[in-house]
Amino acid sequence: MAITASMVNELRQKTNAGMMDCKNALVEAEGDFEKAIDILRKKGQKIAAKREDRDATEGVVLAKANAAGNKGVILVLNCETDFVAKNDSFVAVAQKMADIAIENGAASLDALKALPFGDGLTIAEKVTEQTGVIGEKIDLSEYALISGDTVIVYNHPGNRLASVVAFNKAGEKIVEAGKEVAMHVAAMAPIALTRDEIPQATIDRELEVGKDLAIQEGKPADMAEKIAQGRLNKFFKEAALLEQEYMNDNKLSIAQFLNGVEKELTVSTFKRISLS
Repeated sequence: MAITASMVNELRQKTNAGMMDCKNALVEAEGDFEKAIDILRKKGQKIAAKREDRDATEGVVLAKANAAGNKGVILVLNCETDFVAKNDSFVAVAQKMADIAIENGAASLDALKALPFGDGLTIAEKVTEQTGVIGEKIDLSEYALISGDTVIVYNHPGNRLASVVAFNKAGEKIVEAGKEVAMHVAAMAPIALTRDEIPQATIDRELEVGKDLAIQEGKPADMAEKIAQGRLNKFFKEAALLEQEYMNDNKLSIAQFLNGVEKELTVSTFKRISLS
């Protein structure tokens, strides 16, 4: 298939690899972006493993918790330009959608879109109206509702990154520790709570890349298998939240940090969204 300049540029934005490296990888992968990313990684490019949180171009990411602190929502309202994303009225619309979501406990994106926004419009209809008013494509593209004994949200300045984290216990100590963990999730971008929750396809991909790199380094096939497994274990510690090094004390994992705050305290679930 023909590889266009826009395809090359999109891959470059996702990977930060050179233009020609991206073009050659896309040609070899016949236009398949995921294969192209693996090709770049196998050739030694410093490409991060695929993250499970969905990325988008421009817009607002917002997280909000209820007053009781046991429910939280996170959503993305997309637009086409940075100018619109930073507009106070656009941010206000996204804020009101988050307020409506938390007030009604909307269980899904479709359920949220069906809720009344005001002025006789549903949220879905408000999105359509904003498209006409602003002159850009507007899309409420992602949403999640998180519940737990304690739910903490973190909104990074600029409204392009947010996280919501649920814990299995409540109390003042849990709230304070939760704030640290919510910031950690935003900064360290885990893709799963534990290694057992990482998709098998992702694990297979990491093993394949690790083995291929070891063979390129001149290691025999049997040794390459062991090296790939070692790299996979390192990947688990980078990708699984409870195994990650706590960003404020790298001698502790997140699991160890939480257990030190209160015995058997842990994260029950989390969600992180970032606009790249």
